Amino acid sequence: MGIRGDNATGLREAGVRFCPQAGRAITAAPMISVSSCPHITVGLSDRSRGCLKPPWSSSPLVPGPLRLELIPACLDTVGSGFVRVHSNVCFPYRSIHIVALGCECPGGVGPGEEPMVQGQLQGGLLWSYLGHGAVAGGPDESSLSNPAFMEYTSRVFGDVTVVVQDCPSWDLLDSDWASVRSVLEQADILVIKYSVNDKLAFQQVRNGYAPRLRPLLHHWGVPVILVAVGARLNDEGPPCTCPLCASDWSSCVPHCEGLQLSRDLGATYLELPSLNHVFVGRYFGSVLEYFMIQCLKQKAKERPEKKRGHKLNEPRPPHLEQPARLPPIRVEESSFSQDLQWLLERGVQFADVAFYSGDSGKELGWGHAAVLCAVSPYFRQLLLGPKARERPVSRCACRGDGGPPSLLSTWDGGLGMEDGSRPDGHLTGRLSRLVVKDPLLCLCLWETLMFLYRGAWEWEHLQEAVGEKLKNSLAVVQLMDRIRSFMGRDKLSRDTPNARAAQLGPQSLVNLFNSPLYSDVIFMVQGSVLPAHRAVLVARCDVMAAMFSGKYAEARSRVVPIHGVSSDTFLSFLEYLYTDTCCPASVLQAMAVLVCAEMYQVKRLQHLCEVCVCAYLQSMPSRELASTGISVIRLLRRAKCHNAEQLYVWLLHFIANNYLIFSHKPDFLELSEEEREQVERLRWPSRGYLQELSEYQQRRRKLKKSRCLVM
Repeated sequence: MGIRGDNATGLREAGVRFCPQAGRAITAAPMISVSSCPHITVGLSDRSRGCLKPPWSSSPLVPGPLRLELIPACLDTVGSGFVRVHSNVCFPYRSIHIVALGCECPGGVGPGEEPMVQGQLQGGLLWSYLGHGAVAGGPDESSLSNPAFMEYTSRVFGDVTVVVQDCPSWDLLDSDWASVRSVLEQADILVIKYSVNDKLAFQQVRNGYAPRLRPLLHHWGVPVILVAVGARLNDEGPPCTCPLCASDWSSCVPHCEGLQLSRDLGATYLELPSLNHVFVGRYFGSVLEYFMIQCLKQKAKERPEKKRGHKLNEPRPPHLEQPARLPPIRVEESSFSQDLQWLLERGVQFADVAFYSGDSGKELGWGHAAVLCAVSPYFRQLLLGPKARERPVSRCACRGDGGPPSLLSTWDGGLGMEDGSRPDGHLTGRLSRLVVKDPLLCLCLWETLMFLYRGAWEWEHLQEAVGEKLKNSLAVVQLMDRIRSFMGRDKLSRDTPNARAAQLGPQSLVNLFNSPLYSDVIFMVQGSVLPAHRAVLVARCDVMAAMFSGKYAEARSRVVPIHGVSSDTFLSFLEYLYTDTCCPASVLQAMAVLVCAEMYQVKRLQHLCEVCVCAYLQSMPSRELASTGISVIRLLRRAKCHNAEQLYVWLLHFIANNYLIFSHKPDFLELSEEEREQVERLRWPSRGYLQELSEYQQRRRKLKKSRCLVM
């Protein structure tokens, strides 16, 4: 045996003889190549005592990983290449239909020529394989007969009927495509043949007919064998059987082109130097018989009630339907950017930063120091500054290390609000005045602030808005570069996806969460001190907006006590307001945050907690669900009490789908009559199935007892 390829070392260790020659096998042997692994080429010599077990096809009939394996020969050669399996192999479904296309002789059948008759086909590939047992004409002329196909039958494996329909002319696909397709639909195995010395015919097949057959073969999953027949002609010496020889590529079909065609068709590729009984019987026959065995096994699996004739009178178990699908929990889309946009447009009451023009001194707008410092490091450097402020000082941003050119400057303490109070009686932090020195930034300050408040990631929208305002492309580029500079981004990263995703809207305030930076309110929860920012709370929660802007004690106090909620629960609630995310660690914590969200009327957080509760319960296996200390019935009561309608409906379906688990728990009696009726209606398994199952088990016991009495 000659082996070339990456697997040569492993086969040598298994005791297979290795050919040291780079271009040839030990003898003039056929080359059997794996279409899905082009680096493996195996040639079997005449002295080989085994046969290949070739799991090579991409067809679903050949499952499992790709491997080459030598198995003890279980085939006998009878007559002229006729192969028969030993009697210990049994196939209950005994009929195989093989369709062959193409001609293995140089020249083939030209247009207008008559197809080969029986005497001429006796030298063909499949006729040579079937041997003397082949008989012209199919077993059922009405079902398989086609005037363009030469039909003949034989028997293999003892009593398995093989029906072959051979069409040597490819022109039939053009003249009568419907007839060819009807024959291909009935095929169990397809064999495509061509001569290596007829390159023109091969090119017609590859370019014209293979693209038409490829989608059909992939759809049907029919095993395909591509066979190249003949020795390549060489004027300088004897015929060359090496598939890697390039001396005759101009007139012959090279090995690489045939292998590529087999990959396109998902076929197993073989090269046979001649059609003698050695090459046809052992090499082509071993591959063909492998696919015939797979087809017979597949047909045997598809036969209903196989070997069950004596059990037809046995009772059949009842059919168990699948449980009903749990209703989905719908969550609203995030409104984080819209909330901060509302804060910029209507939250002037809580603003602590004022913008003025450097040229005219005109007021340009208001802002919130907490949001600006969280989004931009430039504002953080500009507004924080030194801690000591004994007298009003003027500070220019360009004096800081690494800062952009002079765009803004501050003047603090000159507004007469050192006590932190406002004329309306509400508390606020230190009020800062920013002087805008850049004329382009003065014109587009509102668009720039809107960009920052919405999360500082909508660069395309900002460029469009600035372009409509300035009407000058050069000025737009300059302003965009300056905005990038005080955003801490360089010019090279302006259009990269990573830079675009570096600052997302919901993550722009993550640095402010539970941070004393510019904090103007402190929550006291069970002895814990939780700093917060009124501007963020007002923008994200309507209840807190009313609490801090109305005539309530919280609006005039820096310390706000919170009752009825644990510190961990309220901290998770604040985390959602700042980051728009919620990740409770357990079912009970998710329910606690849900109650807090219902208290402050934050619907989206309430629905997110409902999703978390459902996910935790659905991930529990049945054994854990039966032994857990979490009472699903009490969760149902709390969901109804706190207006969690989606969770309430979901829990009812969940209890019904796990009826056998929850019906045995003591708290199942706490369900109301209406809830119990709904659970009984949706229960799985149903009462009807359990009754049928009980009757089936009784019949089985009676039948078993009667058999024992007979025995």
